Amino acid sequence: MSITNSQFNPDYAVRPGWFLEITLEDNKCSQAEFARRCGRSPKLISEIISGKAPIDTETAIQFERTTGIVAEIWNRMESDYRSHLALKVEADIAENWQKSFPTNELVKRGFFTKPESKIDAVSKLLKFFAVGSIDGWNNKYGEMNVAYRHSMSFESDEVALATWLRIGEIEADSQDCKDYDKGKFLKAAKNIRGLTRQPIEKNLNEIIKTCNEAGVAFVLTPALPKIALSGTARWLTPRKAIIQVTGRHKTNDHFWFSFFHEVAHILLHSKKAVFVEELENNAEELVSLEVEANGWASKFLVPSKNWDELTKYSTYNEVAIKKFAREIGIAPGIVVGMLQHNKLIPWKRLNSLKQKIEIEKLIKFK
Repeated sequence: MSITNSQFNPDYAVRPGWFLEITLEDNKCSQAEFARRCGRSPKLISEIISGKAPIDTETAIQFERTTGIVAEIWNRMESDYRSHLALKVEADIAENWQKSFPTNELVKRGFFTKPESKIDAVSKLLKFFAVGSIDGWNNKYGEMNVAYRHSMSFESDEVALATWLRIGEIEADSQDCKDYDKGKFLKAAKNIRGLTRQPIEKNLNEIIKTCNEAGVAFVLTPALPKIALSGTARWLTPRKAIIQVTGRHKTNDHFWFSFFHEVAHILLHSKKAVFVEELENNAEELVSLEVEANGWASKFLVPSKNWDELTKYSTYNEVAIKKFAREIGIAPGIVVGMLQHNKLIPWKRLNSLKQKIEIEKLIKFK
């Protein structure tokens, strides 16, 4: 039997048995004759042709000797075909899974190119999350090990939240943080408090650097569809924490209160704590931790003594609030936000003292 030595290098996952079948047909060689020449059973050759049996290393060498087509070609076709089958099976199982992700938004933000198929979509999503399988994704992201400030009147979609958190992890990985130091971070928070008087874009890089020096990554991540939260605080490693904010309400009072609320979680609460606001079994603990973080942030921004002085005479006009904010060293918009939250002034009053903040524009200043 003489078969032309040809090179076959397909750019798709062809079934090796199909190529063997047409090779035998072109050379007018029966499967039984080919099996006899290889020293293998006709049943095995038939199963290889149908795709039921794989071509192992020993068989590939026999095919090379019999057909003249090098074993590397047979091995590569077999490997590509089996990988393709595995991905297809995974994609079929994961079809509904991958549809639940904000893939278009991830493409828009440049995390990967537009998937060419459902197989490609599953692969790109798993690579984005740095996991090897859907089970791996469930193991890592099935429970949100994160404390986050979240309006009780909204519910974030779990998949969208996991995606948003992953974006934060990727950004945090790019920030070179020293090992966490609680004393340094408290000092950093005090320095950042003083910077609230200026537009954040003026000091954004300094804020990030100051946090990094204390072992904390500070990440600005615009919210994804189906996300309704202001920020999160969590530990990426025992030596590195992350504060991630959305700027959802687009004013500096909400932005800075969210930031210092997350600062409180890092300073006050356990690195191993698992508290997600939507998990009912953690509701009581969560409420306690959230109340504690809110209280810390409020008193850190406006100490109790100063707050008592401000609220004693109920003089809440623009001049008085600007003067008060200047004396304690914070932005007047923060004071307005706290007065509104405590129902001491209407929500529509004195909003001109607040600064507008748009995360998408802020990112450009980094």
